[in-house]
Amino acid sequence: MGIPDAFLAAATTLDKLQKIPPAFWAKLGIAVLAIVVVVLVLRKVMQTNKIIMGAVLFIGGGLMFFNWIYYRTEPKFLSPLINRIAPFFPSAGAYEANQASTPDEKHRK
Repeated sequence: MGIPDAFLAAATTLDKLQKIPPAFWAKLGIAVLAIVVVVLVLRKVMQTNKIIMGAVLFIGGGLMFFNWIYYRTEPKFLSPLINRIAPFFPSAGAYEANQASTPDEKHRK
């Protein structure tokens, strides 16, 4: 591969890169920036007390898990697990369903 071939390859690649829409480059830039921020935050977090960090992760994970159960917004691969657990916890539509139904006469006494 000679020098003219390298220039031709660079020109072809540059043409292909110019055809990519600017929205893609913006999203790519945001993704790279997010990765840099996550790495910097993780480096700072690793310097904190491990017990406090574990407690924060446990509480945050629990809140996220119960939010998934309540609104049924879990990832698809967790649906079989949530389907088994969900009947034991309240859900978003359960209150309205109870209010819409009329109680039996024996429960009114």
